[in-house]
Amino acid sequence: MIKHLKPATLLAAALLALASTGAGAQIRIGQTSGFTGPVAASVGEINVGAKLYLDHVNATGGIGGQQIELVSLDDRNQPDLTLQNATRLVADPKVVALFLNRGTPHTRALMPLLAEAHVVLLAPSSGAMELHTPVNPWIFNVRATYQAETERLTRHLGMTRLDKVGICYVNDSFGIDALQGALKVFGQGGTTPPVVEAIDKARPDYTTCVRKIVENRQLGAVFIGTPVSVAAGVKALRAAGSGATVATLSNNASSGFIKELGAVAPGVVVSQVFPSERSQATPMIAEAARLAAARDIRQLTPAMIEGYAAAKVLVLGLRKASGDGRTPVTRASFRKALESFDQVDIGGGLGGASVSYSPTDHTGLDYVDLSYIGGDGTFRR
Repeated sequence: MIKHLKPATLLAAALLALASTGAGAQIRIGQTSGFTGPVAASVGEINVGAKLYLDHVNATGGIGGQQIELVSLDDRNQPDLTLQNATRLVADPKVVALFLNRGTPHTRALMPLLAEAHVVLLAPSSGAMELHTPVNPWIFNVRATYQAETERLTRHLGMTRLDKVGICYVNDSFGIDALQGALKVFGQGGTTPPVVEAIDKARPDYTTCVRKIVENRQLGAVFIGTPVSVAAGVKALRAAGSGATVATLSNNASSGFIKELGAVAPGVVVSQVFPSERSQATPMIAEAARLAAARDIRQLTPAMIEGYAAAKVLVLGLRKASGDGRTPVTRASFRKALESFDQVDIGGGLGGASVSYSPTDHTGLDYVDLSYIGGDGTFRR
């Protein structure tokens, strides 16, 4: 059972959600994410993927007969609202964990609350290095880091000439963190990027960055930002007459991003942190495809796979914490269960998706791949 609550009635709805258990919902999971605002498309698709698996688990007996209830609040991609929502969620002692929030500044805002409430945040939709190193005892990652993504993207674009690769990055903790992976590649190549331009998060204006890319005759450009921001940048670049290959990160791996790009979508390179949504040889993907078909979802997206994989880790952790299925899951038992994960297979098969955690390692997967947007408006690998 998944509840999506609108921001207009946020406080009243949150209180109602926390007071209402729903039929047979004994295990409650809290979520705050940007269901409206600049990341809404990606967040929506991530939750479709999570819902596919959680609904399936509930329909087939739940966790030893206990249903999983996901209470989702909209923070409109605003860190202050993220913290407000999470505070309300963890005030309910039946909320076992927080799950699948979105954004680096947003996750940072939650850190003191997690420690105070002794509650786990599982699968933040962020690849920030600070969520990995040093290890935060309350944050368990599933996806790879942004720095690993930008390193892979920059190496790919720089295969011909590294000095012909520019960077436009959103000037916040997400952008600054992801930038480091790209700069690492330039450092190893003994050169510096000819274009490194910060983009204001609140009012993304790519005029200066695009001008520099054109003036320096860049062959490739790494764009780091939200789907709406990056799409605006690509459109501005094409309008300026540049045919430079644009590469961006997996936070933009959604059909909503492709729709936002419109006519300029083909050829944009997007890094991916999960096996291809088309890879039927991968057990997790084949399973997700079957469940999606039953819901009349015709095409999986990378964002849906992120949500699906996160839900699988959540369920495996709950089952391990529950033991025989009759033991109540607590915040402490859930954290202990996660930290005992040792090469736990979530159905990666040929894609290689096994998750390990320990008290000194909460990284999860380190999978990074590249895709491009085809002329048919889908991600290709």
